[in-house]
Amino acid sequence: MHGIIKPHSADALVERQHWSEKLRVWSWRNKWFLAIVVVPTLLAALYYYIVAADQYQSEAHFIVRTADASPMPTSGFSQFLGLGGGMSPSRGEAMSVNDYLDSQQVVNRIDDKLNLVERFRRPEADIATRLWFSQPTPEMLLRYYRRQVNVKYNQETGITTLQVRAFRPSDSFAIINELLALGEGRVNEINRRSQTDQLASARRQLAEAEQGLLAIQSKMTSFRQARGDLDPEGSGKAQIGLVTTLEGQLTNARAQLNAMKGIIAPSSPQYVATLARVRALEAQVAGQSGKLTAGGSAIAARLGNYQDLQIRQQFAAKRYEVAAANLEKARDAAMKQQLYIVRVVDPNMPVKSEFPKRGEILLTIFLSLLVAYGIGWLLAAGVREHSL
Repeated sequence: MHGIIKPHSADALVERQHWSEKLRVWSWRNKWFLAIVVVPTLLAALYYYIVAADQYQSEAHFIVRTADASPMPTSGFSQFLGLGGGMSPSRGEAMSVNDYLDSQQVVNRIDDKLNLVERFRRPEADIATRLWFSQPTPEMLLRYYRRQVNVKYNQETGITTLQVRAFRPSDSFAIINELLALGEGRVNEINRRSQTDQLASARRQLAEAEQGLLAIQSKMTSFRQARGDLDPEGSGKAQIGLVTTLEGQLTNARAQLNAMKGIIAPSSPQYVATLARVRALEAQVAGQSGKLTAGGSAIAARLGNYQDLQIRQQFAAKRYEVAAANLEKARDAAMKQQLYIVRVVDPNMPVKSEFPKRGEILLTIFLSLLVAYGIGWLLAAGVREHSL
């Protein structure tokens, strides 16, 4: 008997049914693996490779330094390599600038100038990563801004890394340049405040010293005008010199008169003339000495008042000199503490999209789900084993 020959199409149908049955059985046996690992990974791949929009990142590096920034000792890997530099002493100011760049104030200023909402809602942006609302609250805009803008400070080198992501290269480039401009503006504002605080006290002390010096100078001028004497100290010295001269002449005259006694008769014209000269000199010495010491208008009293004014003038002048020197020192200190931003790396205009990192994200999702599935499988196997 001849065997029955089946049609070729029937064989193919049977073969397809066989493979579909095997696939169905395999799928049923591995349904949890498919549901927990494969399907979510495929959905994520579908989103990231078809739906997710490209994002372009611009990056810049800068450091905040002072005019007299002396490097601090390095540590870690930089010290091992023998690299100089180290952390800048202006770390606090750098951190304040970084905090400012991550603040609501900066978001509001950039939004007013560059319209952040429009740049974060570009038509090419996908619904999951774009800014959802056309009129977001300030807090919502800040949260989204912090997703797109990253400010990182390196504790060891003192370098701040600024990264900005956007859906267009020109947007990320414009935003990062505006952030750098705002950072420099903040540094200038800190400098102005620091100079104002440091110099205000020194300038106030100088003004007080100047007013005191002018006041004592005015008193000395009034004293000279009231006494009618341009140089009371010189006049006093001249008066003392005159009295000293007269006393010398009186001493000589008295000595001459004593020498005449016993030699020349008191009625002698020469003796009478010498005696008259002695009495005249005594009168002059008494009169000139009276000008020095007698009465409130005496030269001694006037000279004492004038010397008191001179001492006050010298003290005021010294105080003014010290205040002026302190002001110069304050200016020098303010200049040495002057902050400025050094751009280590200028912002770049991105050309190629680097975000989202699709391969890395999918691999992370797959491995995470695989680990979760493995843990769940082990737990389930343990439960089944104990239930038997």
